[in-house]
Amino acid sequence: MSLRLSPTFRDALAGADRTLAGMWVCSGSPLVAEICAGSGLDWLLIDMEHSPNGLESVLAQLQAVAAYPVTPLVRVPIGDVVAIKQVLDLGAQNILVPMVSSADEAAQVVEAVRYPPRGRRGVGSALARSARWNRVDGYLENADDHISLFVQVETVEGATAAAEIAAVDGIDGVFVGPSDLAASMGLLGRQTHPDVTGAVLRAFEAVRGAGKPVGVNAFDPGAAQAYVDAGAGFILVGADVAVLARGSEALAARWVDGAGTGERASY
Repeated sequence: MSLRLSPTFRDALAGADRTLAGMWVCSGSPLVAEICAGSGLDWLLIDMEHSPNGLESVLAQLQAVAAYPVTPLVRVPIGDVVAIKQVLDLGAQNILVPMVSSADEAAQVVEAVRYPPRGRRGVGSALARSARWNRVDGYLENADDHISLFVQVETVEGATAAAEIAAVDGIDGVFVGPSDLAASMGLLGRQTHPDVTGAVLRAFEAVRGAGKPVGVNAFDPGAAQAYVDAGAGFILVGADVAVLARGSEALAARWVDGAGTGERASY
């Protein structure tokens, strides 16, 4: 029996004629991930860095969203060869590695994704969902075709080296993180500060100049639109937990604080 894997996020970006919009999936719940998968958004980012996600919950979420026309990415907690190997073996075809600040670090991440002799990924496809337990013909030989790799630039050093990072062979795109970048610039919590947005836009120009797509995280609608206008190929505009938090607060504002009068409603 031969199975065919889904196109990668690299493929989706190459075929897109607009910015691809997505959201964070941070709750750790396969049910919530499935709800988000059916929303009509282009992609989901399942987070392992700042969320209560482990290998089992990521696997369940990948399985839950597989039936929907949405592309899942998994952000690994660290650019470690073992962490990356395990997530790839779960069947994640698209990964995002945080806190990459140099071309050397980017090259090490590429090695973690590729099989020898070009890389250091351990060979376990016969035991893993990645190759559907050896039901994907030629998976070992063609693994690079089935995997896309994105790295996150979120420090002053990373933003400065964005062109060199993007130019590394095997890096399919760069995602800019304004929150950590703002902290790195001494502007903690001020990701829409002009100095931060200026640094993001310079990173955009550097990455696009290297011929790679660039993405960004921007919950603020005004900032998000500005980044789209500046050439973002992909963007995160919300998160499952944030939607739930703000939605439940709006209910409380109307029905508890406003006693059902609607005086403080914010729909």
